[in-house]
Amino acid sequence: MASLRNWATPLTIGAFTISGVTGVLMFFHLDTGLNKVAHEWLSWGLLAGVGLHLTANFRAFKTYFKRPKAMAVVGIAALLLAGSFFSLGGTGNTSPVAAVMQGMGRAPVDRVIALTGEDVDAGLARLGAAGIKATPGQTIGALSGGDRGKQAEILQVIFDPSGTQ
Repeated sequence: MASLRNWATPLTIGAFTISGVTGVLMFFHLDTGLNKVAHEWLSWGLLAGVGLHLTANFRAFKTYFKRPKAMAVVGIAALLLAGSFFSLGGTGNTSPVAAVMQGMGRAPVDRVIALTGEDVDAGLARLGAAGIKATPGQTIGALSGGDRGKQAEILQVIFDPSGTQ
């Protein structure tokens, strides 16, 4: 079992770190690049680490089921998990940051450039210099292909006219 612990604990720690950091970034809508993919797929590593950790420490794990406080925590966690499958109604997304990002995604690129006070042609030229071929009327969402990370990059180019990204 000692060799199993040598793998289970570091795997659990590493996978928890990845899952925790990417989860917090997603919560605040700050995830970019592969954060969401890493969170979703590398969480399997967390499950594997926890499974190995349980296997290596099963006798100690069983004792938790004899402790009322521990069972209360497990019960509350089970209730929270069950509750997460229910909808509270509404749109399901109440974050103002997410609403702004969704609105920007639906907005034509020339209107977004106009928000900066910059000439639209200059903004389009700057996007082109950054490797983003955009035309007036084209939405930010269409430019990004629906990728939130790419959308954030496009908005960074638009809202940072100094080029100091």
